[in-house]
Amino acid sequence: MHLLLYAGIGFLAGFMSGMFGIGGGSVRIPLLHLAGLPLISSFGINLVVIPFSSMVGAFTHRRNIDTKTGCCMIPGGILGSLSGAFLAGAVSEKLLAIIFVIISLLTIPGIHLQRLAPRLARKIKPSCGKILAGTFLLNFVIGMRGGSGGALFPPFLKIMGLDIRKAIATSLFVTIFTALAGMFVYWERGDIPFLYAVVVLLGSILGARAGGKLSLRTKPAWLEFLLSFLILILAFLVLFRAFK
Repeated sequence: MHLLLYAGIGFLAGFMSGMFGIGGGSVRIPLLHLAGLPLISSFGINLVVIPFSSMVGAFTHRRNIDTKTGCCMIPGGILGSLSGAFLAGAVSEKLLAIIFVIISLLTIPGIHLQRLAPRLARKIKPSCGKILAGTFLLNFVIGMRGGSGGALFPPFLKIMGLDIRKAIATSLFVTIFTALAGMFVYWERGDIPFLYAVVVLLGSILGARAGGKLSLRTKPAWLEFLLSFLILILAFLVLFRAFK
C-alpha cells in the first residue's frame, strides 16, 4: 500500500514537472513527508527523481530548449545546489520558508512582465553573467530545502526574455544537472531509502511524459496563468508548513 502511495505521489509531481518545467519537489517533498518519510529522506528522494523525470520532460520539449541560456545556467545551478545541500538543516525552516515565499512573489510578475510593463521588459538586458548569478541564488535557497531550483526557473527565464515554452523546456534541461549535484551529497550521507526512491522515480517518469505532452498542446497564455497560480499556491503551502 505504501509503495502504491509513493508511486502516485511520484506521478502527480512528475506531471507537474513535465507540464510547467518545474523540478516537482515543491509537490513531491511535502507529500512524501505527509506519507510518513522523514523530511531529510524526502529531500534525498526528490533529488534522485528530478534528473530522470526532467530528462523525460526535456526530451518531450527538446525543440524548445535554448542551449545557450542553459549552458549559462548550469554552472551557477550546480554551485548553488552543492552549497545549499551542504547547508541543509543549518538554517531554520521558518527562515527558509520566508525567503522562498519572497522570491516566489517577486518572480510571479516576471512571468507577465512583457504584458504588464513592456518598457521595463525591454530595458532588461539578459547576459550570461546575470543568468549565472540568478541561477546560483535560486538554487542556493531551494537547495537548502532539498530542491533543484526548477520551481522558479521558468519565471526567472521569462524575466530574462525567453517565451514561456522555451522557459519551460530550458528549465527542464538545466534541472537535470542541478539536481544531480545535490543528489550526490544526500547519497553520500545515506539519506536516500533506495526502494522508495525507485518507486517514486517510476511514477514520476510516467507523470513527466504525460505532463509534457499536455503542455505542448496548451496555449502559452494558459501556461503562464497556471504556472503563476501554481507558484503562488506552493509558496504559501511552504509557509504554512513552516509555521503550523
